[in-house]
Amino acid sequence: MTLPPAIEAKNLFKVFGRNPKDAVKRLRAGATRADVADAGSAAVIDASFTVQPGEIFVIMGLSGSGKSTVLRMLNGLLPPTAGDVRVQGKSVVDASAKTLRGIRRRSISMVFQHFALLPHLSVLDNAAYALEIQGVGRDERRERAREILDKVGLGDRADAMPDELSGGMRQRVGLARALTAGTDILLMDEAFSALDPLIRREMQEQLIDLQRELGRTIVFITHDLNEAMFLGDRIAVMRDGRIVQTGTPEEILTDPANDYVAQFVQDVDRARVLTAGSVMAPPVATTPVSAGVRGALRVMRDLQVGSVSVIENRRFVGAVTDRAVIRAVKAGNTDLCSLVRGGRPAVHVDDPLTDVVERAVESPVPVAVVDDAGRLVGTIPRVTLLAALGDVPAVTRENPIIDVPASVPVSEITQTLAVVESPGSATATLGGRAAPPTRITPGGAGAAATTTATEGAAR
Repeated sequence: MTLPPAIEAKNLFKVFGRNPKDAVKRLRAGATRADVADAGSAAVIDASFTVQPGEIFVIMGLSGSGKSTVLRMLNGLLPPTAGDVRVQGKSVVDASAKTLRGIRRRSISMVFQHFALLPHLSVLDNAAYALEIQGVGRDERRERAREILDKVGLGDRADAMPDELSGGMRQRVGLARALTAGTDILLMDEAFSALDPLIRREMQEQLIDLQRELGRTIVFITHDLNEAMFLGDRIAVMRDGRIVQTGTPEEILTDPANDYVAQFVQDVDRARVLTAGSVMAPPVATTPVSAGVRGALRVMRDLQVGSVSVIENRRFVGAVTDRAVIRAVKAGNTDLCSLVRGGRPAVHVDDPLTDVVERAVESPVPVAVVDDAGRLVGTIPRVTLLAALGDVPAVTRENPIIDVPASVPVSEITQTLAVVESPGSATATLGGRAAPPTRITPGGAGAAATTTATEGAAR
Protein backbone atom coordinates (compact mmCIF):
# COMPACT_ATOMS: atom_id res chain seq x y z
CA MET A 1 0.00 0.00 0.00
CA THR A 2 1.40 3.36 -1.08
CA LEU A 3 1.43 6.02 1.60
CA PRO A 4 -0.07 9.40 0.67
CA PRO A 5 2.27 12.39 0.59
CA ALA A 6 2.94 13.87 4.01
CA ILE A 7 2.00 17.32 2.71
CA GLU A 8 0.48 18.55 -0.54
CA ALA A 9 0.25 22.25 -1.34
CA LYS A 10 -1.83 23.03 -4.42
CA ASN A 11 -1.87 26.46 -6.07
CA LEU A 12 -1.63 28.40 -2.82
CA PHE A 13 -2.28 32.13 -2.79
CA LYS A 14 -2.15 34.43 0.20
CA VAL A 15 -3.06 38.09 -0.21
CA PHE A 16 -3.37 40.54 2.67
CA GLY A 17 -5.47 43.59 1.96
CA ARG A 18 -8.84 45.08 1.02
CA ASN A 19 -9.75 42.91 -1.95
CA PRO A 20 -7.74 39.66 -1.88
CA LYS A 21 -10.07 37.69 -4.19
CA ASP A 22 -9.73 40.30 -6.93
CA ALA A 23 -5.94 40.27 -6.47
CA VAL A 24 -5.86 36.48 -6.90
CA LYS A 25 -7.92 36.73 -10.07
CA ARG A 26 -5.51 39.27 -11.55
CA LEU A 27 -2.46 37.30 -10.44
CA ARG A 28 -3.80 34.21 -12.18
CA ALA A 29 -4.17 36.31 -15.32
CA GLY A 30 -0.46 37.17 -15.21
CA ALA A 31 -0.29 40.28 -13.03
CA THR A 32 2.73 40.86 -10.81
CA ARG A 33 2.92 41.73 -7.13
CA ALA A 34 3.27 45.40 -7.99
CA ASP A 35 0.28 45.29 -10.35
CA VAL A 36 -2.11 44.19 -7.57
CA ALA A 37 -0.75 46.47 -4.85
CA ASP A 38 -3.97 48.51 -4.96
CA ALA A 39 -5.98 45.41 -3.98
CA GLY A 40 -3.59 43.96 -1.41
CA SER A 41 -0.15 42.63 -0.63
CA ALA A 42 0.50 39.31 -2.36
CA ALA A 43 2.64 37.26 0.04
CA VAL A 44 2.34 33.90 -1.77
CA ILE A 45 1.49 33.42 -5.44
CA ASP A 46 0.44 30.06 -6.92
CA ALA A 47 2.75 27.89 -4.78
CA SER A 48 2.55 24.13 -5.33
CA PHE A 49 4.74 21.33 -3.97
CA THR A 50 4.61 17.86 -2.41
CA VAL A 51 6.54 16.60 0.61
CA GLN A 52 7.06 12.85 0.88
CA PRO A 53 7.11 10.93 4.21
CA GLY A 54 10.55 10.94 5.84
CA GLU A 55 11.83 13.79 3.66
CA ILE A 56 13.55 17.01 4.73
CA PHE A 57 11.97 19.62 2.45
CA VAL A 58 13.54 23.07 2.64
CA ILE A 59 11.79 26.27 1.57
CA MET A 60 14.32 29.03 1.14
CA GLY A 61 14.38 32.62 -0.03
CA LEU A 62 15.25 36.14 1.03
CA SER A 63 13.22 38.10 3.57
CA GLY A 64 9.80 38.91 2.15
CA SER A 65 9.83 36.06 -0.34
CA GLY A 66 6.79 34.41 1.31
CA LYS A 67 8.42 31.29 2.78
CA SER A 68 7.19 31.75 6.37
CA THR A 69 3.70 32.55 5.13
CA VAL A 70 3.66 29.25 3.26
CA LEU A 71 4.67 27.43 6.45
CA ARG A 72 1.83 28.98 8.42
CA MET A 73 -0.67 27.89 5.81
CA LEU A 74 0.52 24.28 6.13
CA ASN A 75 -0.80 23.92 9.67
CA GLY A 76 -3.77 26.26 9.33
CA LEU A 77 -2.35 29.20 11.30
CA LEU A 78 -3.10 31.28 8.20
CA PRO A 79 -5.98 30.38 5.87
CA PRO A 80 -5.00 30.59 2.18
CA THR A 81 -6.79 33.11 0.00
CA ALA A 82 -6.99 30.38 -2.63
CA GLY A 83 -5.67 26.87 -3.07
CA ASP A 84 -5.56 23.81 -0.85
CA VAL A 85 -3.28 22.14 1.70
CA ARG A 86 -3.51 18.43 2.53
CA VAL A 87 -1.76 16.82 5.48
CA GLN A 88 -1.54 13.02 5.14
CA GLY A 89 -4.46 13.18 2.71
CA LYS A 90 -6.69 15.43 4.86
CA SER A 91 -7.51 18.97 3.81
CA VAL A 92 -6.45 21.64 6.28
CA VAL A 93 -8.37 24.37 4.47
CA ASP A 94 -11.78 22.68 4.70
CA ALA A 95 -11.24 21.17 8.17
CA SER A 96 -13.48 22.13 11.08
CA ALA A 97 -11.93 23.78 14.12
CA LYS A 98 -12.01 20.47 15.99
CA THR A 99 -10.39 18.54 13.13
CA LEU A 100 -7.73 21.21 12.74
CA ARG A 101 -6.85 21.02 16.43
CA GLY A 102 -6.51 17.26 16.08
CA ILE A 103 -4.16 17.65 13.11
CA ARG A 104 -1.98 20.09 15.04
CA ARG A 105 -1.80 17.85 18.08
CA ARG A 106 -1.24 14.49 16.39
CA SER A 107 0.19 15.16 12.93
CA ILE A 108 2.16 18.42 12.98
CA SER A 109 4.56 20.01 15.49
CA MET A 110 6.30 23.34 15.09
CA VAL A 111 9.75 24.58 16.12
CA PHE A 112 9.93 28.36 16.31
CA GLN A 113 12.82 30.72 15.58
CA HIS A 114 12.88 32.28 19.05
CA PHE A 115 12.41 29.11 21.11
CA ALA A 116 8.94 29.99 22.52
CA LEU A 117 9.64 28.20 25.81
CA LEU A 118 7.42 28.65 28.85
CA PRO A 119 9.66 30.46 31.37
CA HIS A 120 7.90 29.10 34.49
CA LEU A 121 8.36 25.43 33.48
CA SER A 122 11.49 23.34 33.76
CA VAL A 123 13.28 21.95 30.72
CA LEU A 124 11.62 18.59 31.30
CA ASP A 125 8.12 20.06 31.58
CA ASN A 126 8.67 22.26 28.52
CA ALA A 127 9.68 19.19 26.53
CA ALA A 128 6.61 17.31 27.81
CA TYR A 129 4.15 20.18 27.29
CA ALA A 130 2.73 18.91 23.99
CA LEU A 131 1.87 15.60 25.63
CA GLU A 132 0.22 17.44 28.52
CA ILE A 133 -2.08 19.16 26.02
CA GLN A 134 -2.87 15.74 24.51
CA GLY A 135 -3.95 14.54 27.97
CA VAL A 136 -1.07 12.13 28.57
CA GLY A 137 -0.44 11.35 32.26
CA ARG A 138 2.34 13.14 34.13
CA ASP A 139 4.62 10.15 34.66
CA GLU A 140 4.28 8.88 31.08
CA ARG A 141 4.84 12.25 29.44
CA ARG A 142 7.85 12.96 31.63
CA GLU A 143 9.38 9.59 30.82
CA ARG A 144 8.97 10.17 27.09
CA ALA A 145 10.34 13.69 27.41
CA ARG A 146 13.45 12.41 29.22
CA GLU A 147 14.13 9.97 26.38
CA ILE A 148 14.05 12.76 23.82
CA LEU A 149 16.12 15.12 25.98
CA ASP A 150 18.79 12.42 26.09
CA LYS A 151 18.73 12.24 22.29
CA VAL A 152 19.28 16.00 21.93
CA GLY A 153 22.02 16.05 24.56
CA LEU A 154 20.12 17.69 27.41
CA GLY A 155 19.44 14.73 29.66
CA ASP A 156 21.51 16.28 32.46
CA ARG A 157 19.63 19.60 32.29
CA ALA A 158 16.10 18.27 32.67
CA ASP A 159 15.53 20.11 35.96
CA ALA A 160 17.01 23.44 34.81
CA MET A 161 14.89 26.50 34.00
CA PRO A 162 14.96 28.09 30.51
CA ASP A 163 16.77 31.22 31.71
CA GLU A 164 19.65 29.03 32.89
CA LEU A 165 20.34 27.76 29.36
CA SER A 166 22.31 29.12 26.43
CA GLY A 167 20.61 29.93 23.14
CA GLY A 168 21.67 26.65 21.60
CA MET A 169 20.34 24.70 24.57
CA ARG A 170 17.01 26.51 24.44
CA GLN A 171 16.67 25.63 20.78
CA ARG A 172 17.35 21.99 21.66
CA VAL A 173 14.51 22.16 24.17
CA GLY A 174 12.20 23.51 21.46
CA LEU A 175 13.26 20.67 19.17
CA ALA A 176 12.78 18.14 22.00
CA ARG A 177 9.27 19.46 22.63
CA ALA A 178 8.35 18.95 18.98
CA LEU A 179 9.85 15.45 18.91
CA THR A 180 8.23 14.43 22.20
CA ALA A 181 4.82 15.22 20.75
CA GLY A 182 5.26 12.15 18.56
CA THR A 183 3.90 13.79 15.41
CA ASP A 184 5.02 12.59 11.99
CA ILE A 185 5.66 16.11 10.65
CA LEU A 186 7.87 18.91 11.98
CA LEU A 187 7.59 22.48 10.71
CA MET A 188 10.73 24.50 11.48
CA ASP A 189 10.65 28.26 10.87
CA GLU A 190 14.20 29.69 10.73
CA ALA A 191 14.86 27.46 13.74
CA PHE A 192 18.65 27.90 13.79
CA SER A 193 19.05 31.46 12.48
CA ALA A 194 19.46 33.00 15.97
CA LEU A 195 22.37 30.70 16.87
CA ASP A 196 26.11 31.28 16.62
CA PRO A 197 27.72 29.65 13.55
CA LEU A 198 29.39 26.76 15.40
CA ILE A 199 26.29 25.93 17.44
CA ARG A 200 24.17 26.29 14.31
CA ARG A 201 26.28 23.75 12.45
CA GLU A 202 26.08 21.37 15.40
CA MET A 203 22.29 21.68 15.46
CA GLN A 204 22.07 21.03 11.72
CA GLU A 205 24.10 17.84 12.07
CA GLN A 206 22.03 16.73 15.04
CA LEU A 207 18.79 17.35 13.14
CA ILE A 208 19.94 15.09 10.32
CA ASP A 209 20.96 12.37 12.79
CA LEU A 210 17.58 12.58 14.56
CA GLN A 211 15.68 12.50 11.28
CA ARG A 212 17.54 9.37 10.19
CA GLU A 213 16.87 7.70 13.54
CA LEU A 214 13.24 8.74 13.99
CA GLY A 215 12.12 9.03 10.35
CA ARG A 216 10.15 12.27 10.79
CA THR A 217 9.06 14.46 7.87
CA ILE A 218 10.52 17.96 8.17
CA VAL A 219 9.64 21.20 6.40
CA PHE A 220 12.46 23.62 7.14
CA ILE A 221 12.40 27.36 6.41
CA THR A 222 15.67 29.25 5.93
CA HIS A 223 17.22 32.18 4.09
CA ASP A 224 20.68 30.57 4.23
CA LEU A 225 21.46 28.64 1.04
CA ASN A 226 24.36 26.70 2.58
CA GLU A 227 22.02 25.53 5.33
CA ALA A 228 19.41 24.57 2.75
CA MET A 229 21.97 22.63 0.72
CA PHE A 230 23.25 20.81 3.82
CA LEU A 231 19.85 19.84 5.23
CA GLY A 232 17.50 19.44 2.32
CA ASP A 233 16.61 16.30 0.41
CA ARG A 234 14.79 18.74 -1.86
CA ILE A 235 14.66 22.53 -1.91
CA ALA A 236 12.03 25.02 -3.08
CA VAL A 237 13.52 28.42 -3.91
CA MET A 238 11.10 31.37 -3.52
CA ARG A 239 11.24 34.87 -4.94
CA ASP A 240 8.57 37.57 -4.61
CA GLY A 241 5.96 35.07 -3.42
CA ARG A 242 6.54 32.51 -6.17
CA ILE A 243 8.42 29.21 -6.16
CA VAL A 244 10.95 29.64 -8.96
CA GLN A 245 12.60 26.20 -8.72
CA THR A 246 12.17 22.93 -6.83
CA GLY A 247 14.77 20.17 -6.92
CA THR A 248 17.54 18.35 -5.11
CA PRO A 249 20.52 20.40 -3.91
CA GLU A 250 22.59 18.95 -6.75
CA GLU A 251 19.95 19.84 -9.37
CA ILE A 252 19.70 23.42 -8.14
CA LEU A 253 23.47 23.81 -8.00
CA THR A 254 24.25 22.30 -11.39
CA ASP A 255 21.12 23.33 -13.33
CA PRO A 256 19.67 26.59 -11.95
CA ALA A 257 16.29 27.49 -13.46
CA ASN A 258 17.13 31.16 -14.05
CA ASP A 259 19.71 33.89 -13.43
CA TYR A 260 18.27 34.58 -9.98
CA VAL A 261 18.89 31.03 -8.79
CA ALA A 262 22.28 30.95 -10.52
CA GLN A 263 23.32 34.08 -8.64
CA PHE A 264 22.02 32.57 -5.42
CA VAL A 265 24.17 29.43 -5.72
CA GLN A 266 27.37 30.95 -7.08
CA ASP A 267 29.07 31.10 -3.66
CA VAL A 268 27.93 27.70 -2.41
CA ASP A 269 30.62 25.26 -1.28
CA ARG A 270 30.23 22.80 -4.15
CA ALA A 271 32.38 20.17 -2.42
CA ARG A 272 29.73 19.76 0.31
CA VAL A 273 26.83 19.44 -2.14
CA LEU A 274 28.11 17.43 -5.10
CA THR A 275 28.69 13.71 -4.69
CA ALA A 276 31.19 11.33 -6.23
CA GLY A 277 28.44 9.87 -8.40
CA SER A 278 27.52 13.26 -9.85
CA VAL A 279 31.00 14.03 -11.20
CA MET A 280 32.52 10.61 -11.95
CA ALA A 281 33.51 9.52 -15.43
CA PRO A 282 32.79 6.06 -16.87
CA PRO A 283 35.43 3.49 -15.85
CA VAL A 284 37.21 3.25 -19.22
CA ALA A 285 40.53 1.69 -18.23
CA THR A 286 39.67 -1.58 -16.47
CA THR A 287 41.02 -5.11 -16.51
CA PRO A 288 39.90 -8.32 -14.79
CA VAL A 289 42.17 -9.99 -12.29
CA SER A 290 42.31 -13.04 -14.55
CA ALA A 291 44.01 -11.01 -17.30
CA GLY A 292 47.17 -10.92 -15.22
CA VAL A 293 49.98 -8.41 -15.32
CA ARG A 294 50.48 -8.57 -19.09
CA GLY A 295 46.76 -8.02 -19.69
CA ALA A 296 46.86 -4.86 -17.57
CA LEU A 297 49.89 -3.68 -19.53
CA ARG A 298 48.09 -4.20 -22.85
CA VAL A 299 45.10 -2.12 -21.68
CA MET A 300 47.40 0.75 -20.72
CA ARG A 301 49.19 0.53 -24.06
CA ASP A 302 45.97 0.45 -26.11
CA LEU A 303 44.27 3.28 -24.20
CA GLN A 304 47.49 5.23 -23.63
CA VAL A 305 46.78 5.69 -19.94
CA GLY A 306 49.00 5.47 -16.90
CA SER A 307 46.83 3.24 -14.72
CA VAL A 308 44.02 0.70 -14.79
CA SER A 309 41.32 -0.34 -12.35
CA VAL A 310 41.43 -4.04 -11.48
CA ILE A 311 38.07 -5.77 -11.07
CA GLU A 312 36.85 -9.23 -10.13
CA ASN A 313 33.21 -10.18 -10.77
CA ARG A 314 32.56 -6.46 -11.35
CA ARG A 315 33.81 -5.66 -7.84
CA PHE A 316 36.64 -3.18 -7.48
CA VAL A 317 39.88 -4.76 -6.29
CA GLY A 318 42.30 -1.85 -6.65
CA ALA A 319 44.26 0.20 -9.17
CA VAL A 320 47.72 -0.34 -10.60
CA THR A 321 50.11 1.99 -12.42
CA ASP A 322 52.18 1.37 -15.54
CA ARG A 323 55.45 1.54 -13.61
CA ALA A 324 54.34 -1.08 -11.09
CA VAL A 325 53.19 -3.40 -13.87
CA ILE A 326 56.39 -3.12 -15.89
CA ARG A 327 58.49 -3.78 -12.79
CA ALA A 328 56.35 -6.88 -12.11
CA VAL A 329 56.79 -8.10 -15.69
CA LYS A 330 60.57 -7.76 -15.49
CA ALA A 331 60.57 -9.59 -12.16
CA GLY A 332 58.49 -12.41 -13.59
CA ASN A 333 55.51 -11.68 -11.32
CA THR A 334 52.20 -12.56 -13.00
CA ASP A 335 49.92 -12.07 -9.97
CA LEU A 336 48.02 -8.85 -10.62
CA CYS A 337 46.32 -8.96 -7.20
CA SER A 338 49.67 -8.72 -5.45
CA LEU A 339 50.21 -5.29 -7.02
CA VAL A 340 46.99 -3.77 -5.69
CA ARG A 341 46.78 -5.20 -2.16
CA GLY A 342 46.79 -2.53 0.53
CA GLY A 343 45.83 0.21 -1.91
CA ARG A 344 43.56 3.12 -0.94
CA PRO A 345 39.90 2.07 -0.79
CA ALA A 346 37.38 3.43 -3.24
CA VAL A 347 34.78 6.09 -2.40
CA HIS A 348 31.06 5.40 -2.38
CA VAL A 349 28.90 6.86 -5.11
CA ASP A 350 27.02 8.99 -2.52
CA ASP A 351 30.10 10.35 -0.74
CA PRO A 352 30.46 14.16 -0.91
CA LEU A 353 33.38 15.61 -2.82
CA THR A 354 34.91 16.73 0.48
CA ASP A 355 35.72 13.04 1.04
CA VAL A 356 37.10 12.68 -2.50
CA VAL A 357 39.48 15.64 -2.47
CA GLU A 358 41.84 14.19 0.14
CA ARG A 359 41.96 10.85 -1.67
CA ALA A 360 42.62 12.54 -5.01
CA VAL A 361 45.51 14.62 -3.64
CA GLU A 362 47.24 11.58 -2.19
CA SER A 363 46.51 9.14 -5.02
CA PRO A 364 48.63 8.85 -8.19
CA VAL A 365 45.66 7.26 -9.98
CA PRO A 366 42.04 8.35 -10.51
CA VAL A 367 39.82 7.76 -7.49
CA ALA A 368 37.57 4.73 -7.96
CA VAL A 369 33.82 5.03 -7.23
CA VAL A 370 31.80 2.00 -6.13
CA ASP A 371 28.16 1.24 -5.35
CA ASP A 372 26.69 -0.52 -2.30
CA ALA A 373 27.82 -3.90 -3.62
CA GLY A 374 31.41 -2.74 -4.14
CA ARG A 375 31.06 -2.75 -7.94
CA LEU A 376 33.10 -0.23 -9.89
CA VAL A 377 30.74 2.36 -11.38
CA GLY A 378 33.13 5.18 -12.27
CA THR A 379 36.42 6.96 -11.69
CA ILE A 380 37.30 10.55 -10.82
CA PRO A 381 40.52 11.81 -12.41
CA ARG A 382 41.96 14.93 -10.81
CA VAL A 383 41.05 17.10 -13.78
CA THR A 384 37.41 16.03 -13.48
CA LEU A 385 37.42 16.82 -9.76
CA LEU A 386 38.96 20.25 -10.30
CA ALA A 387 36.47 21.01 -13.06
CA ALA A 388 33.54 20.09 -10.82
CA LEU A 389 34.80 22.24 -7.94
CA GLY A 390 35.47 25.15 -10.29
CA ASP A 391 32.15 24.77 -12.17
CA VAL A 392 33.88 24.46 -15.55
CA PRO A 393 33.62 21.71 -18.20
CA ALA A 394 36.09 18.85 -17.86
CA VAL A 395 36.62 18.72 -21.63
CA THR A 396 38.39 20.84 -24.22
CA ARG A 397 36.81 21.79 -27.51
CA GLU A 398 38.67 19.00 -29.27
CA ASN A 399 39.05 15.96 -27.03
CA PRO A 400 37.47 14.78 -23.76
CA ILE A 401 39.87 14.14 -20.93
CA ILE A 402 39.55 10.42 -20.20
CA ASP A 403 42.25 9.60 -17.70
CA VAL A 404 45.69 10.54 -16.45
CA PRO A 405 48.40 10.24 -19.13
CA ALA A 406 50.77 7.31 -19.11
CA SER A 407 53.91 8.05 -17.11
CA VAL A 408 55.86 5.50 -19.17
CA PRO A 409 56.06 6.01 -22.96
CA VAL A 410 53.85 3.69 -24.98
CA SER A 411 56.90 2.53 -26.97
CA GLU A 412 58.45 1.33 -23.72
CA ILE A 413 55.36 -0.69 -22.85
CA THR A 414 55.33 -2.19 -26.37
CA GLN A 415 58.97 -3.18 -26.03
CA THR A 416 58.30 -4.84 -22.68
CA LEU A 417 55.38 -6.82 -24.07
CA ALA A 418 57.48 -7.91 -27.05
CA VAL A 419 60.30 -9.09 -24.80
CA VAL A 420 58.21 -11.10 -22.36
CA GLU A 421 56.05 -12.68 -25.07
CA SER A 422 58.95 -13.84 -27.28
CA PRO A 423 59.32 -17.59 -26.50
CA GLY A 424 62.74 -19.21 -26.00
CA SER A 425 64.81 -16.16 -26.71
CA ALA A 426 66.78 -13.77 -24.56
CA THR A 427 65.96 -10.97 -26.98
CA ALA A 428 62.94 -10.10 -29.06
CA THR A 429 62.51 -8.55 -32.44
CA LEU A 430 61.10 -5.04 -32.53
CA GLY A 431 60.59 -3.30 -35.85
CA GLY A 432 62.73 -5.82 -37.78
CA ARG A 433 65.79 -5.53 -35.53
CA ALA A 434 66.90 -7.08 -32.28
CA ALA A 435 65.60 -5.31 -29.19
CA PRO A 436 67.50 -5.79 -25.94
CA PRO A 437 65.71 -6.67 -22.73
CA THR A 438 64.25 -3.67 -20.91
CA ARG A 439 65.13 -2.49 -17.44
CA ILE A 440 63.02 0.18 -15.79
CA THR A 441 64.76 2.82 -13.75
CA PRO A 442 62.32 4.13 -11.13
CA GLY A 443 61.86 7.87 -11.14
CA GLY A 444 59.32 10.63 -10.69
CA ALA A 445 56.08 10.90 -12.64
CA GLY A 446 56.73 11.15 -16.34
CA ALA A 447 60.40 10.15 -16.04
CA ALA A 448 61.69 8.15 -19.03
CA ALA A 449 62.62 4.52 -18.59
CA THR A 450 66.08 3.38 -19.70
CA THR A 451 67.16 0.28 -21.59
CA THR A 452 70.40 -1.63 -21.33
CA ALA A 453 71.90 -4.70 -22.89
CA THR A 454 72.34 -7.90 -20.94
CA GLU A 455 74.23 -7.71 -17.67
CA GLY A 456 77.36 -9.18 -19.29
CA ALA A 457 77.30 -6.63 -22.11
CA ALA A 458 76.80 -3.87 -19.58
CA ARG A 459 80.02 -4.86 -17.92
